[in-house]
Amino acid sequence: MTDRTGRIGGKVALVTGAARGQGRADAVRFAAEGADLVLIDVCGPLPGVDYDSAVPGDLEETVALAEKNGARVRTGQVDVRDLDALRGVVDAAVADLGRLDVVVANAGICIPRAWDQVTPQILRDTLDVNVTGVWNTVMAGAPHLVDAGGGSIIVISSAAGMKVQPFMVPYTTSKWAVRGMAKAFAAELAKHHIRVNSVHPTGMATPMGTGDMQAALGTAMSTDPRLGAMFVNMMPVEITRPEDVAETVLFLASDESRYMTAHELAPDAGVTEF
Repeated sequence: MTDRTGRIGGKVALVTGAARGQGRADAVRFAAEGADLVLIDVCGPLPGVDYDSAVPGDLEETVALAEKNGARVRTGQVDVRDLDALRGVVDAAVADLGRLDVVVANAGICIPRAWDQVTPQILRDTLDVNVTGVWNTVMAGAPHLVDAGGGSIIVISSAAGMKVQPFMVPYTTSKWAVRGMAKAFAAELAKHHIRVNSVHPTGMATPMGTGDMQAALGTAMSTDPRLGAMFVNMMPVEITRPEDVAETVLFLASDESRYMTAHELAPDAGVTEF
């Protein structure tokens, strides 16, 4: 445990999918506010996706950015679908850093397709990473929060977990599932002073939304262009940045949200209400 000051000074946070994008933004923001970190990423090929996967150098860059803020950082190149491996890394890191206070289940994939182009493999892969991976993350982290006497678990869902988003049936299914999972965990973990909430961003400028991913979404949208309007934000912005969403994640990690649990927070530019 460190004596660094900040909104989460002295806390230790676990973040999955930390090599880049939302996970990196959360890790860097946490480090700036005094937390030490356990950073997890597979740093290898993601199943079936249309965008480039993270590589070890991406995770190393996240570590360097966090360490500039004085954070102690422990890492693991682990697939969140592998509970035993994930537990091993988390247990070792917590033994080294002394405690765990915050869990951010961020790792996920998205494979947009028109409904009749979704294969059984796409469905399996999406649910395995986005649902089983979140469950594994909570199962690996929550016992340490119990030992610490409380903490915060933050499940990164999506606007697609609050509102229908077309051309991504498996992704939407997974994000509604983890929204419910967060509420269910919140009920049972409340007696340990552990809060569990979900975050529901709109489209963000991350590697998930680049390159062939946009082409794949465009192909799917061409099957029914009317539905493209369902992606429009209420506010006049086309896309947000992971650093913006990290502010919501930081709030949930901090004692400022000490009595908030089983809620959905949506830094979504109004897309879920439009």
